[in-house]
Amino acid sequence: MRSGQVGDSGGGKEDSGRSVGGARSGTAGICQGRAVGIDVGGGVAGSALRELGSGVRGRLLGPGDPGYDASRAVFNSMIDRRPLAVIRCADASDAVRGITFARRHHLPLSVRGGGHSVAGNAVVDGAVMLDMSGMKAVTVDSASKTVRADPGLTLGEFDRATQAFGLATTLGVVSITGIAGLTLGGGLGWLNGRYGLACDNLISAEVATADGQLLRASARDNEDLFWGIRGGGGNFGVVTSFEYQLHPVDLVLAGGLSYPMSIAPEVLRFYDDFVKAAPDELSTAASLALTPAGEPAVSIVVCYCGALDEGERVLRPLRTFQAPAHDSIQAMPYTALQSAPDEGFPSGRLHYWKSGYLRDLTDGAIETLLRFVARMPSSSSGVGLQQMHGVASRVAPSATAFPHRAEQYDFLILSQWSDAADSERNIEWTRALFEAMEPHLEDAVYVNNLGDEGPGRVRAAYGENYPRLAAVKKAYDPDNLFRANQNIAPPADMPSREDEK
Repeated sequence: MRSGQVGDSGGGKEDSGRSVGGARSGTAGICQGRAVGIDVGGGVAGSALRELGSGVRGRLLGPGDPGYDASRAVFNSMIDRRPLAVIRCADASDAVRGITFARRHHLPLSVRGGGHSVAGNAVVDGAVMLDMSGMKAVTVDSASKTVRADPGLTLGEFDRATQAFGLATTLGVVSITGIAGLTLGGGLGWLNGRYGLACDNLISAEVATADGQLLRASARDNEDLFWGIRGGGGNFGVVTSFEYQLHPVDLVLAGGLSYPMSIAPEVLRFYDDFVKAAPDELSTAASLALTPAGEPAVSIVVCYCGALDEGERVLRPLRTFQAPAHDSIQAMPYTALQSAPDEGFPSGRLHYWKSGYLRDLTDGAIETLLRFVARMPSSSSGVGLQQMHGVASRVAPSATAFPHRAEQYDFLILSQWSDAADSERNIEWTRALFEAMEPHLEDAVYVNNLGDEGPGRVRAAYGENYPRLAAVKKAYDPDNLFRANQNIAPPADMPSREDEK
C-alpha cells in the first residue's frame, strides 16, 4: 500500500500521489542552454533537451561539455560508454525530472552514485544518466544515533561525518566506494558481525519512482518498497536520501597479519576454525595475493569492535599460533581502517571480477586457491574471503531482500591490471580459477560483486527472494525503466500499482 509522498528538496510539502512540479530556475542546461548535438533515432529534439536543461537545478551535460567525460568515467576502466545526456543532480527534483524525461522520450536511464560497480551499470550508451555524486549532504542526530545521508556520499565522507560524534554503521571496506549502491545491494563491512549489514541499518529512504513520485520507504511507509531496496539494488527507483541507524564506535583493534605461502595451508585451516568460533565483535577477511617482490602470500585482516583489552585476548591465539612475517594489529580510528585499502585501487585500472559464497575452507578449496594464486598474471590482483557472521548471518533470509544469511565467506576474485593488452590473460585466469572453485561454492553470489554474467547469475544473487522481488518490481516499475542494473524483469502476468488503482 502506498503512503504519503515526501516533499521535494525545495522545501514545500506535496500531497500524496502528486509528482514533483514544473520547471525551476537554476543553472542553465547543456552549456548554458544549448542542446546536446545529437538526436537518438530522431526522437529527442534539441528543444526538448533545452527545456530539460532549463528546469534542472543542477547541470545538464552532453558530449563535448566540460564535466561530461568526468561524469561518465567510472571505477572500472574497461567501461567506456557515452550517455546522450548527463544530469548532475542537485536535489531530488532533478532526479524526478530526469526519470520523467527518459520515460516520456523512451530513452534508457542509468544512475551513478559512487561509480564503483565493476559492471559499470552507471553508464549506458545513449542514455539519460542521473549523476548523483554531487549530492553529499549528511546530517547526524547524535541523540537518536541516526543519520540522513545523500546518495552521492562515499564511505569515507560518511564515516568522517559520523565519527565526529563517535558513531558509525556498517558500510563497505574501501572508503572510495559510494554508499548508495553498496547499501542497496546489501553492504558487507567490518561491523557486520556486531551490527549487521548496511541494509539492516537502513531506517528509511526517499525513493524517486518510475511514475514520477517521490516516496518515503520505511517499516511503516510503502513497506514492500522498503523491503525491496534492502538488497534488491536499484531495480525499483532512485534513492535520493538514506536514513541509517548508527552505533557507538570508538577506537577499533584492527590491522593485518601476513604469512609466506610456505605455511599458507596451515594458516588458512587455523583461520577457518578460529573465525567460526569468533564473537560478534570480531570481523575478519583473509586474502591471497602477490608481494611487491612477486611472491605469493596470505594475509588476514581483523577488526575488533569492542573493549580493546578483550580484543587483545580474543586475538591472541590468531596472532601467536604461527609467527607472521608482519603484524600490524593495533588500536586505530575506524576511519583509518576503512581507508587503509584505498591506495590499492587507483583510478585508471581495468577490472574483471568473479564471486560466490564459500561456507568452508576445505583442503580442496585451499589447494585450488594456492595453485592458481601462484600463477596470478597481475600483481595488483587478489583473492578475498570477507567473513559474514554474527548479527548479519542471523537475520532471517526473507526479512530483507538480501537472502544470503549464513556464516560464510564472500569469495571474490578481484582481478585488476593497467594495460589493456593484458586483458585477455587476466580474464582467462579469473574465469579458470572461478571454474575450478565452483564445486566448493554455494549457488549464490553477492550482487555488489556481480559483473555482466547473465540472468542465471542474477537469480543466484537474489536467491529465494526473487519471486517477491519480481512482484515489487511489477508494482513500482512495470515497464522496467530501471533496468541498468542486475535486473529483475517485471512478470507480465502480475498487476502493476496502476492496474490496482
